Amino acid sequence: MFNPNNSLRPVNSSLLLKLAYGMGIIYSAPSGLSYFWNFGSLALISFVIQLLTGVFLAMYYTANIYLAFDSVEHIMRDINLGWLVRYLHSNGASLFFSVVYCHIFRGLFFGSFFIPRNKLWVTGVFILFIMIGTAFLGYVLPWGQMSFWAATVITNLATAIPVFGSDLVILFWVLLA
Repeated sequence: MFNPNNSLRPVNSSLLLKLAYGMGIIYSAPSGLSYFWNFGSLALISFVIQLLTGVFLAMYYTANIYLAFDSVEHIMRDINLGWLVRYLHSNGASLFFSVVYCHIFRGLFFGSFFIPRNKLWVTGVFILFIMIGTAFLGYVLPWGQMSFWAATVITNLATAIPVFGSDLVILFWVLLA
């Protein structure tokens, strides 16, 4: 005869399995849940992919203005499956931002910026700006022609600030060099 306590014994013996069972199987969710609520977890999955591929690429990258491009070429040509990891990382960044933008638009649609969630919304916007800055710095890392001119265009946007905009651009250039 079937005994539910016997069938859950392996789950109850491990803390990790107990957490997975509680969060994945018996987790109570609202009835109005739709596919729009998956974007947060998709952002987490794509972020983890970015972290893993970024750590792999960082093991072979040389952070020198004269050797950066050559180290990227070395990853692409000489490291086993290095081209795959680099393309996963670069396309994963586009996927990550696409999912994050969908996540933001879902929050806008459902009014997640109103009280009582307004502090969470402000925190998310702050994280978005940090992500944009990190993506810009990651785009500049190979230091090829495209990344050089992208850095020039993006940093020159600060010249639109009156009075101290051009000084700010020079500060950016000193920090990036």
